[in-house]
Amino acid sequence: MLRTTAISACLLLLALLSPAHAASEKAQELRKADGLVAFTPPDSFLAGLFIADEMEPHFLFGTVKDFQTSRKCPTAWLIEEGEKARIGKPADSGAPLEYTLYLEEDCPGGVVHYVFVDQSAMTPQQWIEWRKQFHKSKAEGEYGATRERMEKAVSGGSKMGGELRFIMVDGQLGQGKTPEQALRQDMNFQPCYDLKQGAKLGQ
Repeated sequence: MLRTTAISACLLLLALLSPAHAASEKAQELRKADGLVAFTPPDSFLAGLFIADEMEPHFLFGTVKDFQTSRKCPTAWLIEEGEKARIGKPADSGAPLEYTLYLEEDCPGGVVHYVFVDQSAMTPQQWIEWRKQFHKSKAEGEYGATRERMEKAVSGGSKMGGELRFIMVDGQLGQGKTPEQALRQDMNFQPCYDLKQGAKLGQ
């Protein structure tokens, strides 16, 4: 009898932990609509710090893993199917240096997607070179100061993981705040490095 009870308990636990039970109906709908599939990010991304304002970031936050574990609801890492196929190609195939990842937080009140860009394989110079493909000659003027600040942070021992670019709730972009503002004001996830001051912040 005890053995049967133990086996039943184990089976129930495995069922609850399985992907089918981990995602709510709403989360599954959003995954299907956006073509998102499960993905395991590289350790270099998870262990790195991140910025949360593309144009003029004031701070570094992190690590990415610390942010993930700070979430109150179940989380999962996702990626677009096409993106997964692209980055799976050999490095000499022209695969992008950066790619988008979705941290899904599946809450009863709504599904939140924290849309990150993995830049853990980039140096600050590669970071701005990537932007030159899209912003051409304007890239240096728009991002040059940020590159210099990031270079200082990296030289001081900070390891870059990427960028939190958007926060979406039930598939809709949040209104009125940058991710940087949302992290500090709404989630109380405080930065660890001041890019403009070029200094680490107290933990």
